[in-house]
Amino acid sequence: MNNGKPNWWSRPSSAPEAARIPTPSPADAGDGDFPLPAPQPSPGQEPADPTAPAAAPGAPAAEPFATEPTEPVAADSGQAAGPPAPEAAPAPAVELTKTGPAAEPAVELTETAPEPAAVPPAEPVPAAAPVPAEAQAPAPQAPQPLHTPDEYRTPPYGEPGPWAPAPPVQRPPAVVPPHPHPQPHPQPQVHAHPHPQPQGGAAPWVQYDPWSAPGTGAPPLPPKKSRKGLAIAAALAFALVTGVIGGGIGAYVERNGGITTVELPQADAGDTGRAPDSVAGIAASALPGVVTLHVRGNGSSGTGTGFVLDDKGHILTNNHVVDGAASSEDISVTFSSGETARAKLIGKDTGYDLAVVQVTGVSGLKALPLGNSDNVRVGDPVVAIGAPFDLSNTVTSGIISAKERPITAGGEKGDGSDISYVDALQTDAPINPGNSGGPLLDSKARVIGINSAIRAAGGGSGEGEGGSASQPGSIGLGFAIPINQGKRVAEELINTGKATHPVIGVSLDMQFQGDGARVGEKGKDGSASVTAGGPAAKAGLRPGDVITKVDGQRVHNGEELIVKIRAHRPGDELELTLSRDGKELTKTLTLGSSQGT
Repeated sequence: MNNGKPNWWSRPSSAPEAARIPTPSPADAGDGDFPLPAPQPSPGQEPADPTAPAAAPGAPAAEPFATEPTEPVAADSGQAAGPPAPEAAPAPAVELTKTGPAAEPAVELTETAPEPAAVPPAEPVPAAAPVPAEAQAPAPQAPQPLHTPDEYRTPPYGEPGPWAPAPPVQRPPAVVPPHPHPQPHPQPQVHAHPHPQPQGGAAPWVQYDPWSAPGTGAPPLPPKKSRKGLAIAAALAFALVTGVIGGGIGAYVERNGGITTVELPQADAGDTGRAPDSVAGIAASALPGVVTLHVRGNGSSGTGTGFVLDDKGHILTNNHVVDGAASSEDISVTFSSGETARAKLIGKDTGYDLAVVQVTGVSGLKALPLGNSDNVRVGDPVVAIGAPFDLSNTVTSGIISAKERPITAGGEKGDGSDISYVDALQTDAPINPGNSGGPLLDSKARVIGINSAIRAAGGGSGEGEGGSASQPGSIGLGFAIPINQGKRVAEELINTGKATHPVIGVSLDMQFQGDGARVGEKGKDGSASVTAGGPAAKAGLRPGDVITKVDGQRVHNGEELIVKIRAHRPGDELELTLSRDGKELTKTLTLGSSQGT
């Protein structure tokens, strides 16, 4: 049969080669390494009789599919061939023989050259009658193999010998229900490609048969699941992760200029102390003695600054800071440490715009040292401390811009009773609303002024916080009450609750447009403009005199004359230069005293 398979597996074994094959025991005959399936009868064919005698060794077996008789083969010994068997069939295309226990067991699967006649599948063929062993002719001598026998039984011939069939393709066994009783051994069935039936329920290893036809043999393996989608998903995930990592690394490298940790140079920890005359040294020394005041009353509230005068809790500030308080319960004091206490009003004076409050029950108070404002020179460095816009403990610095600046502040009441006249120190240290009442310090952290007023942009004649200024805020024009004046007023307020004002005993014409301060013809209430027995009357001043100088300093109007007089204490002597009827006269007088409000 030529179906594309090699011919080596159809060559019969020679007698010497068959003798080398070990004889299995009868018990193991059906359980060999390559069990052959029992032949199954074709439809309409009678099964072979298991009790029929086995064919003699070397005799051909009956071919159930034979359709034509074949010629007998003469024996090599010269004996006459036996009578032909009835209905003898030609040599089978596939012959399966098994010897009895008396001879060497051999299993042969041979293929002869003649092709069997085609048998219609629908017409069964009766089995040939068995031929007695004594009637059969001796077995013809087997032809010599085309190849030298393989002494070592190497593949692809396999066990048990080089001329044995190739190992059959192993198939998974079908599930066979167990039998309660042993069944008789079935007759072998001839197949073009015999395959052993595995015994038991365990599936044997499957061997690939390269000559098996498609669709035959082992059942088709289940189709493998496509891993293309999984591979694409894994590739996308990998690309995403690497992209994120790469982007992060790139951004880090671009931002830091490399992949190393960036360490910026920094100065070592050094001495944190500062020189006492530096701004930092002045601030560190003065801040513990500066307080922030919060005042409520009369439907309004405000914030200002003050500083401690002594260890008894007296605090100096501006009058306009505490003027709105109806009682002492409306004044709250906060120290730089954060401690808060209630303060009571000791005294105030509108003309000087100064007030003193006192706190009790507070320990560790630090009083600020007081300087001398007469020693201040223009250009001296100064430091201002306050709470501008309620930002407590704010430190600013600048210089003394000018001295003896005559300024007036207040005047909201309209009758002039709340107007303050200050011969002020001008500074460019930033001062804003909330700085009022705070200290102006020199280079030795001594108080030389009390910050009180500012000049606002576009404000005309409006000075002071809360005045007629159209745009409050620092423009570098700040004014402070000289501490020499503040010290005298504070002492009077602490000791008597009232402050005294120096006076000369005249009524001034505030409407005079000329240069200087003119003594009026009449007083406000129609009385004499020069007080009888007063300092001016004793010095010889008359109504209509124009005072142009005080101690040699020019005055241009009545307000400036008041400021110059208020800058002195009662009892001080002043030298006045005046003009009378076109003549310049000099008069000396001693300042009197009046009770302030």
